[in-house]
Amino acid sequence: MNIVEINASNYGSTGTIMLGITERLREMGHQVLVCYPATKRNFARKVDGSYIIGNQIGRNFGLYLSKWTGREDLLFRNATRNLLRAIDRFKPDVIHLHNIHGWYINFPLLFRYIKQKKVRVAWTFHDCWPMTGHCPHFDMIGCDKWKTACCDCSIYRDYPSSHVDNSRLLHAAKKKAFLGVEDLTIITPSKWLANIVGQSFLKDYPLQVIYNGIDLNVFKPTPSDFRKKYHCEDKKLLLGVAFGWSERKGLDIFIRLAQELNDTYKIILVGTEANIDSHLPDNIISIHRTHDRQEMAGIYTAADLLVNPTREDTFPTVNMEALACGTPVLTFSTGGSPEIPDNSCGCVVKKDDYQALMKAVIRIFEKPFSAEDCRKRALQFSINQMLECYQSLLLK
Repeated sequence: MNIVEINASNYGSTGTIMLGITERLREMGHQVLVCYPATKRNFARKVDGSYIIGNQIGRNFGLYLSKWTGREDLLFRNATRNLLRAIDRFKPDVIHLHNIHGWYINFPLLFRYIKQKKVRVAWTFHDCWPMTGHCPHFDMIGCDKWKTACCDCSIYRDYPSSHVDNSRLLHAAKKKAFLGVEDLTIITPSKWLANIVGQSFLKDYPLQVIYNGIDLNVFKPTPSDFRKKYHCEDKKLLLGVAFGWSERKGLDIFIRLAQELNDTYKIILVGTEANIDSHLPDNIISIHRTHDRQEMAGIYTAADLLVNPTREDTFPTVNMEALACGTPVLTFSTGGSPEIPDNSCGCVVKKDDYQALMKAVIRIFEKPFSAEDCRKRALQFSINQMLECYQSLLLK
């Protein structure tokens, strides 16, 4: 079979998922065309059999226009036409979409082609963007306009940022483009997102939940000298891992914990930046980046508890990685986050209930979860299991 994979990136969680699927299908003898836009980060990773969508100059110009018009659906026409010509030459049996936001593709043109050619489509939703007039996430503002028609967007300056609120027009454009595909299956990585889809204008399409997976050969109990290196051998270690630390990821929660927990506790934050460090209390260890996944596995293993007070998330990878390394998870009941730990390996508290979270921290140290139970739960999120599900879906 000939399969096309399209995503905004070839790195990060969504890029890793796309390339994992690609590798599995190619090993089975199938032809896969991997498509992603011309960005510096995408160029940093060489992917065989790939098609680069557009060029950096065109993308930057389109990004500029998109910000000033709020109409990303009208832009990137030449890049999209060239992509569609490449896809047509490839003669796909199925097109697998991932994130098509990120200023690189004209989605009305893409879906017009799909409808005209009657090609089968699988679309993995990594966030809520396909159903809204602007945003990938709306939990923090508690918005439900997407259920009917987006308008008067309060976060139009957030990603994908714009200087103009055109949420009503974009929501209508998405509805027109995305409806009417003969053979389209939507995939979500969490039951929470599946429920969101079921309340949207896309509710009549077939839907399948496929949990994201991680490499359990990498993320496993991994000894390291982390505690010795940071002089916290006798401390109760709380770990937070995120990229783009902000209120959305619960940075304020960690600052408050650092101020209120006694000195038997120590907090480690991974994924910080220099501008974040100035806001952190002295008793928080800030780690900007790790060298590789093995080092990250060592940090997960060294920690006693992963705390994930995220306020918006689809299915956080860090929860799975921590469990796979034998470390329990404490999380807010946000998005798909509470679907990862169960009662044997973690705790879920109501979003923004700081007191409940603080009590849960203390309770978990009084009655710890076992590393074996954490690891056992992580087996539900094996990358092999995820790939087998995608294999069955795409090759049906």
